[in-house]
Amino acid sequence: MKIDELILVSIDDHVVEPPNMFHGRIPQKWADLAPRVVTDERGVDRWMYRGKQTGVVGLNAVVSWPPEEWGLDPTGYAEMRPAVYDIDARVRDMDRNGIAVSMCFPTFAGFSAGHFNHCKDEITVAMIQAYNDWHIEDWAGAYPARFIPLAIVPTWDPEIASAEIRRVAAKGCRGVSMPELPHLEGLPSYHNLDFWGPVFQAFCDTGTVMCLHIGQGFGAIKGAPDAPIDNLIILACQVSVFAVQDLLWGPAMRTYPDLKLAWSEAGIGWIPFYLDRCDRHYTNQRWLNRDFGGRLPSEVFREHSLACYVTDPMSLGLRREIGIDIIAWECDYPHSDSFWPDAPERVLGELNAVQATDEEINKITWQNACRFFGWDPFALKSKDEMTVGALRASATDVDVSIRSRKEWAELYAERTAS
Repeated sequence: MKIDELILVSIDDHVVEPPNMFHGRIPQKWADLAPRVVTDERGVDRWMYRGKQTGVVGLNAVVSWPPEEWGLDPTGYAEMRPAVYDIDARVRDMDRNGIAVSMCFPTFAGFSAGHFNHCKDEITVAMIQAYNDWHIEDWAGAYPARFIPLAIVPTWDPEIASAEIRRVAAKGCRGVSMPELPHLEGLPSYHNLDFWGPVFQAFCDTGTVMCLHIGQGFGAIKGAPDAPIDNLIILACQVSVFAVQDLLWGPAMRTYPDLKLAWSEAGIGWIPFYLDRCDRHYTNQRWLNRDFGGRLPSEVFREHSLACYVTDPMSLGLRREIGIDIIAWECDYPHSDSFWPDAPERVLGELNAVQATDEEINKITWQNACRFFGWDPFALKSKDEMTVGALRASATDVDVSIRSRKEWAELYAERTAS
């Protein structure tokens, strides 16, 4: 396949929410309680909610910084590339990178609304709904051909969470970010259907995908107290195995045949070993009387799952053993793991190295994701207009210069002063 013919759908990117996102979206009686950005005494922008810092402004939003500065969170919007938080600039960066469609996870709210959970009340429910409306209408809705909407829900109340899943699905939302391991937040585990059953049923009824992004479950890694941050970054995808174990060997996947689960940024390298282990355990340990309905655990996993990766050069060689129909690529913009502006070269290079066919390339780069999320990438633009070649041809003027955080801050000062 020629690089200009590629269609790239990134099923995991990130939005750094602009500071005005809640304006006009909160009931008047609670308007003063809406999350807001304040600049502290050290000049750092921080989101605050109900008197507490809520998440961060720009977690690892280092795209177009020099690599030696990676790993340092921006102190504020001034240090970030504008496409990190500005929707018009984001689409231009997607064009330059040949990305046809993107799905964006939250930043300050937490991947599964976890940063709101210190206030479990109707006010927070209103804030979460306002977040979702902003994301669906203002972020994804600004360019509806280009973004798959993703929501968050109040995970502490299954009835309210279920109602919100149904509400956002009616607005066109195709995915909801959920915790990998809810018991780490003091909630019941996914083994508890009395609690999570209504939520699973809402996902099934609406066809909405339950997205489990690495990060929420870091608490499962009880490593050495003096271990470097490398341990968390490298082992993050192993937490996904804990989540799969709870949902596969617990009742969820077997009780809800229509439940769809996306393992976001989890990679695919762990899957062959894990599924081999599951099948061996199931067939060997018959005394445990586990029932997968006449199927192997690996078969049940594949029926429910979409496995998402940024780069997995060796594991792609096992793509058929993993399941060629359950693998989807992601870009992870604007984090340090992402590829910009050369994602097409990186993606196709890895797939060519394992001699993937054109059919396999199309499945991994866009077809699997679009099928799983029920998304038509060509609803508003033709396929020819969404290729890497066409998108890049429309964005030759996009500046791809590497700039330090200081240089970005200087450009920001110039823009805001004019």
